[in-house]
Amino acid sequence: MLYFRMFLMMAVSLFTSRVVLQVLGESDYGIYNIVGGVVVFFSFMNNALLQATQRFLNFEIGKKEESNANLVFCMSMNAFLLLALIFILCSETFGLWFVNTKLNIPPNRIVAANWVYQYSIITFIICLIQIPYNAIIIAYEKMSVFAMLSLLEVFFKLLCVYLLYIISLDKLITFSFFYTLSPLLIVTSYRFYCNKHFPISRYRYLWDGNTFRKLFSFSSWSLFGSASNILASQGLNVLVNIFYGVAVNAALGIANQISSKVTQFVTNFQIAFNPQIVKLYAAKETESLYRLMFRSSKFSYYFMLLVSLPIILKMDDILRIWLADVPENTAIFSKLILCFMLIESVTGPLWMYVQATGVIRNYQLLMSFLIFLNLPISYIVLKLGFPVYSVWVVRIIVNVIVFSTRCIYIGCVYSFPISRFLRFVLIPVTFVSLLAVPAPVFVSRLNLPNLSSIIATTIVSIFSISIFIYMIGLTNNERNYLLSLVRKLFIHGK
Repeated sequence: MLYFRMFLMMAVSLFTSRVVLQVLGESDYGIYNIVGGVVVFFSFMNNALLQATQRFLNFEIGKKEESNANLVFCMSMNAFLLLALIFILCSETFGLWFVNTKLNIPPNRIVAANWVYQYSIITFIICLIQIPYNAIIIAYEKMSVFAMLSLLEVFFKLLCVYLLYIISLDKLITFSFFYTLSPLLIVTSYRFYCNKHFPISRYRYLWDGNTFRKLFSFSSWSLFGSASNILASQGLNVLVNIFYGVAVNAALGIANQISSKVTQFVTNFQIAFNPQIVKLYAAKETESLYRLMFRSSKFSYYFMLLVSLPIILKMDDILRIWLADVPENTAIFSKLILCFMLIESVTGPLWMYVQATGVIRNYQLLMSFLIFLNLPISYIVLKLGFPVYSVWVVRIIVNVIVFSTRCIYIGCVYSFPISRFLRFVLIPVTFVSLLAVPAPVFVSRLNLPNLSSIIATTIVSIFSISIFIYMIGLTNNERNYLLSLVRKLFIHGK
């Protein structure tokens, strides 16, 4: 159901991205991405509380304590409402000043940019209130709900794009307004579903100091990790804007669109196993927990490699077919971001394991410091006159350092069997990558027509990666399970 949701939303998003770029133009599209990015810059607070809510809900449900789970839900909702007030204060003071004085926006579009900013604030607050309901749905693993409600979201987005054509008002302001209505519709639907099916989602005002302290302690340290990641991504967008203007932000916006759609393959996979990691940890089923983590990390990477490799190899041709007018630097940004996400895809289970323990202070301090290095290093690189895409080269290098440090730290502090992780995850994915890539690269360089070359490269990539995953990327038990699954599907028809 999660993959059905992903394919549906990916198809519509790719279509609407092309139309919106054509209707708004490169400059307004860049404004929308950079101004919206300033609001996202504040969302590190949002992410910190989401992680805390998800962790404690999963933990209480894993212990079969539904009354405690309702207490966590109510207290997290109180925290999100308080956070909304703090966010409004920050965004209408410092954020508003930053948009109007520091961003490189054409003077004749300042008014439109301010409208976009205000609508982005409203959208953020709506999404903030939605998070506890999302956390409940994920905790109970009702993934089909996301797929069903996505139909509603997709329909509304297509309607918004259609209205852009027939309404003669300012296109950028109109687009921002309509995209604010979409999350309002979705959060209302989530609330209705949760209240109907899950008693723990019934909100009532109460205050429990002990629960608040646990949530606050956990989320305050998660704050460092969320802040560093937002600074690394949105901070780079702001740096690029300051040095190169909104045109390059348009290219970066399209690259992020491609990256977000591709990484949904892994994100949807990880959404499904994240609750299980916390529940297994709470139940103290250590061996089952490790097996789930190893397989989740490994298959997350395999999914990402299968999808991203043909896109990386044929990025220029794909962009020319997809977009009528491709902003400069879009291809190189897209390739580098996908390479970054390949590395990142392995780390999801490791981070969820740390969250499950609840002991995250020192881990967050160390990881946040390393991730934050992206900003000063990128600033120096741009100041020295390196090409604009160098900021993502820096981020990839820093991410390799972060990943290595994370593995060592988790192994030493949390007694995680890092040698087994190396044996069952890192070595297989490395060999699969080295052996599977040459054949698709060769095919991608053949002198074929654009569409034929994309199709041929994709087929060879999938075939090559699948063969080497089966031969050297799986354990004997995983191969036997795969064969039995294939027999059930094709022989017994079930």
